[in-house]
Amino acid sequence: MSTFTVVVSLPATGEIDWFSACERLEWHNIPAGTPRPMYPIRRPWLRRLAAQQLIQVTRHGKTVWAAGGRKDRLDLHGAVTAANHRASYRWHVWAQVVRGTPQARLWTEFHQQHTSNPRKVSLAQARRRFEAQPRVLAMLAYAAHPGTHLELDPYELDAYQAGQPTYTLLHWQHAVTGDALITDDGRLLRPATWSLADRLRYCGDAGTYLSRLAGSSSFMALTITGQL
Repeated sequence: MSTFTVVVSLPATGEIDWFSACERLEWHNIPAGTPRPMYPIRRPWLRRLAAQQLIQVTRHGKTVWAAGGRKDRLDLHGAVTAANHRASYRWHVWAQVVRGTPQARLWTEFHQQHTSNPRKVSLAQARRRFEAQPRVLAMLAYAAHPGTHLELDPYELDAYQAGQPTYTLLHWQHAVTGDALITDDGRLLRPATWSLADRLRYCGDAGTYLSRLAGSSSFMALTITGQL
């Protein structure tokens, strides 16, 4: 079962709560989700009144996170910066791991073989063919090494192979936009397909929308299990 992150922007006059966000999900036939604390808070020492303008506040180490709230209470720049650093480090590790291996064909090509003729190529066979490629095997071998805590997802090969700038941009934008976004006027923004190009277009559109919201606007991130 797939999981996605949907960011729901709430009208300025609306309530900042889970029920309001899930109602907006229901309008688009998206199942209710659970709040995902993915935004660091600008001032962890906020007074109680200000804290009431945040959703699902939690602490990890020295950083306090929230699933959403008023835009001016959330440190979107901090979220982007942290995601950019993590993605950049991950891409450099990947480049070392796959050095000397030939460019790999993407999972979508093998999955298409299955969908085009499922009797001839089962899903398991398509997956084995994809994972038999030297570059994918190198990534799987790295993940299997004892003590490894960094995941190199073979199903992100399209972004990895597009180069560091593209890979990191996709991840730092995703850190604030999620996989889909519902605007305050009810529009659903999401990639036309799950191709890398369409995901990049979505991140650009959703990022522009969030950047133009007033500081008093509110939004929250939810984890959705199922299909978008």
